[in-house]
Amino acid sequence: QVQLVESGGGLVQPGGSLRLSCAVPEFTLNHYSIAWFRQAPGKEREGVSCISKSDGKPVYVDSAKGRFTTSRDIAKSTVYLQMNSLHSEATAVYSCSTVFLDSCPGPSLAPALLGSWGPGPQVTVSS
Repeated sequence: QVQLVESGGGLVQPGGSLRLSCAVPEFTLNHYSIAWFRQAPGKEREGVSCISKSDGKPVYVDSAKGRFTTSRDIAKSTVYLQMNSLHSEATAVYSCSTVFLDSCPGPSLAPALLGSWGPGPQVTVSS
């Protein structure tokens, strides 16, 4: 089991920004792609983005395109989710997960493709 540790959640006003971090053990990013998910109260879990192990290119759910940016720092063994222009619909628990693929086909991934999960920080967008 790969241990993932997310951080950076909190309360932000509509239109604000937050950056989430997903810290993983050394060399994990050489072996796994990493996905970000979120689950809002009463809703199913939704894939937000995925960054490929092979080339570091991210893919996003449509609602995140243009506002969210996923990046990785291999030297720091950390994947980031920069979220800008946040609105209330972004309120959710956000989690990162290892992905058993070299390249991400999309932000939504079947559970069988996912490995370890982090516990997930709460992101609340509210005035």
